[in-house]
Amino acid sequence: MPRTQRNENFIDKSFTVMADLILKVLPATRKEKQAFAYYRDGMSAQADGEYAEALENYAEALTLEEDPYDRSYILYNIGLIHASNGDHEQALDYYHQSLELNPRLPQALNNIAVIYHYQGEKAKEAGKPEEAEALFDQAAEYWKQAIRSAPNNYIEAQNWLKTTGRSQMDIYF
Repeated sequence: MPRTQRNENFIDKSFTVMADLILKVLPATRKEKQAFAYYRDGMSAQADGEYAEALENYAEALTLEEDPYDRSYILYNIGLIHASNGDHEQALDYYHQSLELNPRLPQALNNIAVIYHYQGEKAKEAGKPEEAEALFDQAAEYWKQAIRSAPNNYIEAQNWLKTTGRSQMDIYF
C-alpha cells in the first residue's frame, strides 16, 4: 500500500487528495504521474523520519522523472537526508547535482554553505586555522550566491558575512 494511502492526519490526507486531483486534471503522462507519486511518498516518509523509505521512493522517482527542474528537487531532498544523517560529503554531492540541473536553487546553495561553515568550525576547534578559513571562505561564496537568488532570506548568513568582513553587499528589503 502506498504511503499516501496510510496517512493518518488531516493535513497529509488533504494534501494527498489535492495532489491526486491536480494530477487528474493536468496533462501528464503515466510515467510523470508515477514519478510524482514516488516523490510525494518520499516527502511523506522523509517528514516522518523514515529516511530509508524516503530514499527508496526518491530513487524510483529519479528513474521515472525526466524533467531537469523536477529532478533537481528530488536530488535536493536526497541531499537533505544525507545531511540529516551527518553524511556531509554525500549531501554536498547531491546538492551540487541539484544545482547542475537548477542553478537558481537558493536552498541548495544555503545548505552547501552551512556544511562548509560547520566543517570550518570543526577545523577551527581542531586547531587548523588555515583550513578553517578556507572552509569559511567557501561558505561565504555559496551564501552570497544564495542571497543574490533570494535577497529576503538567510538573514543570519548576511549578518555573518558582514561581521566577518566576507561581504560588503547590502541587501535592502
